[in-house]
Amino acid sequence: MSTDKNSTESLASDVNFLSCLLTHPQISDLSSHPPVDCITLCVSSVLYQATTLFEILQSHPRLTKSLVLCGGIGHSTPLIYQAVSRHPKYRTITSEIQGLPEARVLERILNEFFDIEKITSQGCRILIEDQSTNCGANASKTRELLEKNGIETPKSMIVVQDPTMALRTVASFQKVYEGVEMDIRSAPIFVPVTRVGQEGQVEWDTSDVGITIEGLWEKERFYDLIMGEVPRLRDDTEGYGPKGKGFIVHVDIPGEVEDAWQRLVKTSNGQATLSPDLLSKRFVDMVATTSHYLPQSTTPLCPQHITHIIITWKYLFEYVVVKLPVYDP
Repeated sequence: MSTDKNSTESLASDVNFLSCLLTHPQISDLSSHPPVDCITLCVSSVLYQATTLFEILQSHPRLTKSLVLCGGIGHSTPLIYQAVSRHPKYRTITSEIQGLPEARVLERILNEFFDIEKITSQGCRILIEDQSTNCGANASKTRELLEKNGIETPKSMIVVQDPTMALRTVASFQKVYEGVEMDIRSAPIFVPVTRVGQEGQVEWDTSDVGITIEGLWEKERFYDLIMGEVPRLRDDTEGYGPKGKGFIVHVDIPGEVEDAWQRLVKTSNGQATLSPDLLSKRFVDMVATTSHYLPQSTTPLCPQHITHIIITWKYLFEYVVVKLPVYDP
């Protein structure tokens, strides 16, 4: 997404406007929140969320009765592996997580780097949902897992999801629990913010959060993610709402948000997809990731490795060769 200097301020403002809506920050401080029945942590390549939540649970083990780590193997899974490999602390387990579902990656981080005994000292149960590959499945598979473990209907649930899709994920959970009296709220941990830098370019503003720029998305990927969310959230024939695909409950999108989205589309020349440079980089990254599993000897691949290779190369074919829009389902 490129722009001239005269529109940079407007670009940063519009990006921040969309970011705030999509992040859906209903809970700004989990450490002071009353106890709930369940917290569902959907895996994100921004590991700051998981780190912060685990730290809070160490200090406040009564915060939740159940913690669900949620995420299977999908086209974004290589980004999780990359995030771990770049993390100053977690990178020591990089070789051990290759081929694991996303929820299992977080489980390894939790067990390796946090005090699991403290977190579970007040009865918190840690459950692993490692089959889902999109927001809708995050919700439906989490409900199945909770019911399987004797938790029929939590009265309260906090959803921690990648800020770019927190609103849609909460709407997905509300759809899955439609007709059930249940309080479902979003706690994104932080709201991504951009600003105009000294050189007149849009850059990350991390002054109010304890996260490094290296721990965030590449800016082009972030733009791609937020641009893809608004069409999904719309309650029309093309959207995910009741009048469309029916994946989520109705979501009100303010006119100001639609206006900001339209301006961003014009700024990006009508493209709400990844730039060629970032596609090329992702192609290289994914080839490097999956090549780790290719047979170097007679040792057979495990089923998880095979599944990961199939999904990743399917992604590469669809989004690099066929050039479909790069959106997470």
